[in-house]
Amino acid sequence: MDVILLEKVGSLGALGDKVTVKPGYARNYLLPTGKAKPATAANLAEFEAMRAELERQAAESLAAAEARKAEIEAIGPVTLLSRAGTEGRLFGSIGPRQIAEAVMAIGVEVERKEVRMPEGPIRTVGEYQIGLHLHTDVDVSVQLNVEAGE
Repeated sequence: MDVILLEKVGSLGALGDKVTVKPGYARNYLLPTGKAKPATAANLAEFEAMRAELERQAAESLAAAEARKAEIEAIGPVTLLSRAGTEGRLFGSIGPRQIAEAVMAIGVEVERKEVRMPEGPIRTVGEYQIGLHLHTDVDVSVQLNVEAGE
């Protein structure tokens, strides 16, 4: 299925690219989220008419993500207290929601879906590098210190 991308999509393409994707990917993800439109003659003409507006919106969202990246880099390490046993194992685990709340408590707006934890939840006390995916082109790393406490 041919679609026109209305914004940059990770490994697929940039704004305005006409790409061929599997019908299920287009029907279940790209079209409902507004990231693409079917590549018909009418949609191509409509896209060309609003290309400048879409490019302006993309530039604004990139600038906002860069500003958030600068704020996050300025905060330094984030400390999270959690109940732990004598050997340093946590009672429970720390996931993206707790990390997002800890960063937001410092004063930087972060959503849970922006937190990347490829190794899974944190289950022991220690220092961790947590990745935040703010925009398709903007990633930042946060130092997280997990300490035993209430």
